[in-house]
Amino acid sequence: MVAYSKIKACNALINNDTAPRVAVFVGGTSGIGQITIKALVATGVSLKIYLVGRKSSYERAKDFIQEMHNLNPDAHIIWTEGEVSLLSEVQQICSTIKSKERHIDLLFLTTGYTPFGARSETREGLEISQALTYYSRMLFICQLLPLLEKSEAPRVVGVLAGGMERASLDLEDIDLREPGKFGMVRAQAQYCTMNTISMEILATENPHVTFIHSMPGWVATGNVWRGVDDPNSFMGWFVWLILAPLIRLFSFSEEESGQRHLFQSTSAAFGGRGTPWTGKPGVNTLNKQEGGLFLVGYKCDCTQNTRVLSVLRDKAQKKIWDHTSEVLKPYV
Repeated sequence: MVAYSKIKACNALINNDTAPRVAVFVGGTSGIGQITIKALVATGVSLKIYLVGRKSSYERAKDFIQEMHNLNPDAHIIWTEGEVSLLSEVQQICSTIKSKERHIDLLFLTTGYTPFGARSETREGLEISQALTYYSRMLFICQLLPLLEKSEAPRVVGVLAGGMERASLDLEDIDLREPGKFGMVRAQAQYCTMNTISMEILATENPHVTFIHSMPGWVATGNVWRGVDDPNSFMGWFVWLILAPLIRLFSFSEEESGQRHLFQSTSAAFGGRGTPWTGKPGVNTLNKQEGGLFLVGYKCDCTQNTRVLSVLRDKAQKKIWDHTSEVLKPYV
């Protein structure tokens, strides 16, 4: 556990030398992404943020962008429109960013939702929550790695469920297409584990880039309703009567969540580069302190999940990455 007081003290040291100068937030129009943008902008540093969101989010995002400009006139937020559940649109978004920037310092990924309802596919044939939570994230990373490599202290932060991987991954039906396979618990476990497997591969291949898979804990952002197809269904009543009240009762405040994710995005506690950190350094999945993939819990401490990951490296790593590469191939 990293004390919240120490996190705030570290964040207070963020300046123009240690802050990301160019950041890309995918999923920053609401929830943890938006909270983290606000915490970053509030530091007063000069930076540029590409805020990626769907067309329907623009009106809400426009007000937020103006609010951030009023908070810090040196923070320039660029609205970047696209439906990121579609890999073809992710490809276009990345092409636009690459045409404008020479480097990227931070890629922050929060897209996705818990699928309480039935399986639903995009026009590209991918289940929507899996496309958002896994495939589009991996495509953003692969597309933007050349710009991340040109940064002095590049970082990729994916917010989902780092440290909660399971060894019982379905390798025969990776996309859970067979009847009876798709469901909330199984899908979330599958996507979480796939994120960690692939991020570790990418971290190993790109040692200059620090990767973080974050488990944020409960934060009352209201996004829990995103995966509910019918508010009057059993699951809709379950979320309303039980889950949402529990989240409100036990969750972090938005301010604390923002500070914790700002810490993960900037502190030298993870990988040795960034805002100075004198506390205990984080340790990655390979039990090292520099580079690699860090599985960061909701209290900002690291886990290696050694028993599970050792099994996954042996039996699942190649199969998952081969499958992922095949899906992403037309868009890379």
